[in-house]
Amino acid sequence: MMKLQNKTILITGAAQGIGKEMALLFAKQGATVIATDINADQLEAFEKIENIKTYPLDITNQTQIQACTDKFPNINVLVNCAGVVFNGSIEECSEEQWAISLNVNITASYHLIKAVLPGMVQQQQGSIINIASVVSSVKGVPNRFAYGTTKAALIGLTKSVAADYIAQGIRCNAISPGTIQSPSLEQRLKATGNYEQALQGFIERQPMKRLGQPSEIAALASLLASDEATFMTGENIVIDGGMSL
Repeated sequence: MMKLQNKTILITGAAQGIGKEMALLFAKQGATVIATDINADQLEAFEKIENIKTYPLDITNQTQIQACTDKFPNINVLVNCAGVVFNGSIEECSEEQWAISLNVNITASYHLIKAVLPGMVQQQQGSIINIASVVSSVKGVPNRFAYGTTKAALIGLTKSVAADYIAQGIRCNAISPGTIQSPSLEQRLKATGNYEQALQGFIERQPMKRLGQPSEIAALASLLASDEATFMTGENIVIDGGMSL
C-alpha cells in the first residue's frame, strides 16, 4: 500500500536499527526518504534503493542541520530517531555523558524541529515523530539516569510543539518503545562482558518474554506519518510488550 505517496520524510539515525527499518518501510510505501546519520559509511546500504536519498549528518551540529534542511526544504514529516544510551545512576553519570545525552536526545530534536517548522507552517501540514522511550516519564528503571531524564524531556517537547502548532495543521507525537532488538542493544549487551546473561536479563523483564523488533516500531511510525492519523497529536504512544504495566 502506497499510503505515504507525496510525503517527504527526514529521518535521523537512519543507518541502523529502528531508523533503518523506518526508512525502508517509508520508501516502500511511496515516500521520498531523506536518510541521515552520522555514520556515512553505513548509509551506503541505501544507495540503490528507490526513493531513498542519503545525507551524512551530525545532529549535534546546528550548522549541518541547517545545511540539510536548506538542501531539502519541503520536508513534511520529520522523525527524530537518533539517540544515545549511557548506563549508570546520577552519581555515576559524568559531565561528558550528561552533555552528550542532552545534545543528542533532546537538543538535536529542538534544532531539527525549528529547522523544518517554517516549511511545514507554509504548507499548513506536517507530522513530527519523536522516538522517546518507555524509560522516561512513563517508567523509571535502574541505571538509566541520563537516558530516562532526556527521553522524559522529549515527551514534554512533543506535547509543547503539538499544542503550539495544532492550528497550523502540524501534528507532533512521540513513540516510546520498550527494549528493541537493535545494533545499539547488541553493543550494550556485549559491553557487559556476559552477553548471554545480559540478554536473558532483558528478555526476563519483558512480560511477553521477547524483545521488540524494529519493524514493529516502523509500522507505528508509518501510521503517524500518514494522513490516516490526522486526528492524533500530542500523544506518547507506548509500545513495550507490556513492560510498563
